[in-house]
Amino acid sequence: MRVKLLSSLRRLAAMNPFIVDLAFGAAVAAITLTFLFSVGGTEAGYAERPLDAVGVGLTLVANLVLAWRRRASLTVLAISCAAAFVFHLAGYDSRFNEVAPLLALYTVASRWRPAVSLPCVLPMTAIWWHAAFLAPPDFAWPNVLQVSIMVAVAWTFGNSTRMLVERNKQLAHLTGRLRQEQEDKARRAVTEERVRIARELHDVVAHHMSVIVIQAGLARYVFGTDPATARGALTTIADTGSEAMGEMRRLLSVLRIEASDDTDGYDPAPGLQRLEQLVERVNSAGLPVKMSITGAVRTLPPGIDLCAYRIVQESLTNVLKHAGPATATVSLHYGAELKLRVTDDGNGSTVTPDGDGHGLIGMRERVKLYGGTVTAGPKPSGGFEVSVTLPLASPAMDDRPS
Repeated sequence: MRVKLLSSLRRLAAMNPFIVDLAFGAAVAAITLTFLFSVGGTEAGYAERPLDAVGVGLTLVANLVLAWRRRASLTVLAISCAAAFVFHLAGYDSRFNEVAPLLALYTVASRWRPAVSLPCVLPMTAIWWHAAFLAPPDFAWPNVLQVSIMVAVAWTFGNSTRMLVERNKQLAHLTGRLRQEQEDKARRAVTEERVRIARELHDVVAHHMSVIVIQAGLARYVFGTDPATARGALTTIADTGSEAMGEMRRLLSVLRIEASDDTDGYDPAPGLQRLEQLVERVNSAGLPVKMSITGAVRTLPPGIDLCAYRIVQESLTNVLKHAGPATATVSLHYGAELKLRVTDDGNGSTVTPDGDGHGLIGMRERVKLYGGTVTAGPKPSGGFEVSVTLPLASPAMDDRPS
């Protein structure tokens, strides 16, 4: 029952603070008038005038004005203090009508900075000292000390409330900014992941589909005259399609994986260890490829390993699509940096050095991610060249041919 009552009061205070303050002021006025009537209003040493209609009116004004304390705190403090001062000055009991000004001072301190609220302490203290000296002389100085402490406590609590409210507002603002930054970061991460996935899809689909298209054209061309060559082309198509499906399945499994899933449920990303398979597949597609590896071969970080593989894959795919009859050369050198070079001796007429194609754009994005450099363009002697340098974490132990 008590919990429900407190909950109802909190809801009422949140909905209409004016009603709550009015009820509080009325309660304080009623309690004050009750005590005033009970003591008779003329107790020796505290009152020179019995309570009458004027005293009741001043009591009601001093307390009921608290209903507007949230809307006009300075005005409420002035009216309440003035009514209490007139009440005491008129000779009524000096022990009453002091709670309302005290609460008004607390409200001023909780809503205004010290530059405004501290000067308000002076009239409040003066009124209470005046009431203290109206008491019998034996109690004057103890009353002065008591009311001074009460005024100081009221102002301190009000100022602390103001600082707490301001701090909460600052925290709410900072929380909002942090939430916005986190949302922006999440959106950027999603965009970057989409770009990465698009790059992976382009590398997988473009290379394998180029091989399949070329082999399918060859098989159709020699189907009636050279069945053995046609069967070889179809075998290459089947193997290439199977590998493409495997890589697509690996990529899609990464997209579907959840935090609770076993991360070993999909194949690892391809790397330079599968470079020979890539060269054999391109050879079977009709493009002779020569491969040269120098330096101390070692295990590379997964990201750089995948990056180098995709660059070779994309370069050979471009040779297949654009170079015409040609021979390609793939050169790798392991040193302080991984130097990768793919050249061909074809015409290269459809490939521009400014890299307008998605493949060259993807290469530059990959290499930039790992702090490397890439150059691509026609060679003076004919053909096309892609040269990439990727920095490695540790320098090469030696440059002996592997």
